[in-house]
Amino acid sequence: MDLKRFEASPIGTLAPINGYDTLLKREYRHAAFVPAKLPHEVPLGQGTYKKLAEAERAVGRLDAAADRLPNPNLLVRPTLYREAVSTSALEGTYAPLLEVLEADYVDERRQSQEVREVLNYVRAAGRGLELIEQKPICLTVIAELQKILVRGTRGDLADSGWLRTGQVYIGERSRGIEAARFVPPPAGDPLAEGMSDWEKWLNAEDDVPLLVKAALGHYQFETLHPFSDGNGRLGRLIIVLQLIAEGALRYPILNLSPYFEPRKDTYKDLLLGTSATGNFEPWVAFFADAVIAQAADAEARITRLLSLRQEMLGALRAEKARGVVLDIVEDLIGYPVITVSQAAKLHSVTFPPANNAIERLVRLGFLVEMTGRGYGRVFACPDVMATVEDPHLT
Repeated sequence: MDLKRFEASPIGTLAPINGYDTLLKREYRHAAFVPAKLPHEVPLGQGTYKKLAEAERAVGRLDAAADRLPNPNLLVRPTLYREAVSTSALEGTYAPLLEVLEADYVDERRQSQEVREVLNYVRAAGRGLELIEQKPICLTVIAELQKILVRGTRGDLADSGWLRTGQVYIGERSRGIEAARFVPPPAGDPLAEGMSDWEKWLNAEDDVPLLVKAALGHYQFETLHPFSDGNGRLGRLIIVLQLIAEGALRYPILNLSPYFEPRKDTYKDLLLGTSATGNFEPWVAFFADAVIAQAADAEARITRLLSLRQEMLGALRAEKARGVVLDIVEDLIGYPVITVSQAAKLHSVTFPPANNAIERLVRLGFLVEMTGRGYGRVFACPDVMATVEDPHLT
């Protein structure tokens, strides 16, 4: 870390640190950046306020668009899976969306390490949605989510589910802490106090606009880097939980990671630059751009999914189809990868009518069987999968 760049920061201080690097087998002496408390007044230019206003309107339109679906909750499942794939890719973990959706039907012992990490995000997101109905976003909540996020992975360490007990840094492990891009606060009191201040600031009743609060809250969380692993994925999950907890969204259908992922260098540079300069505006403006783009993207996906649903239902009704086959088509938005057994369970029918319905959908080209993949009969809806996976829908 370039200490000269940070020593004059108006929003943090450098703290001396020392320790023993077990990989390089040597002692080190360096410094870590300890951010100050976040402000309750954030000066921003008119251009940025204009972007924020546009972003707020975009979120409102997206929330309203969900009502166009007969069951908006169906959109939650593929959206969370898509976010899980992108947010993990930002941290260097890559797993195709189809492989992740198929994992529901694969023995866990046969799942790849990458798929397990992505599925952990989905589980953490689901648990987070449950917890914020009962509690504010606080350390107790996010510590539980972090433990779920790293369970059974390389990041599942002795301090999982707790504030980290050791020093971490952002950079190549083999080059040592001195060559790190960024060194967060040392464990112990500086980190504990920083997280306590973050929690209080996040839940304070003040005049900071919600999207500014989400942007600054994310900056501070990533700067504190409170856990030994999973900070990036968890920090991005917190953004969506904030929007839902504050009533801006009713469903977790806003994916920011697909915007950050192809711009990951800019994303990381802006967070780093904020610490060095104390100027929040470039980061807030970038964050607003992400919200505008991804809200429009999600709204376009809803429109296309509704169109696909109508096309499939229209074709079935032309054949005078009735019963469970229509119900399965209604649910393909949420379950673009499905088995006969799952279809039977979802719609409370026995195996034979569910199997007949699936075969009819295969005959019409709405489903294709995924064969030769080492497990039972699994079917996918190519059109829905293409809509969910398309990286450039808008």
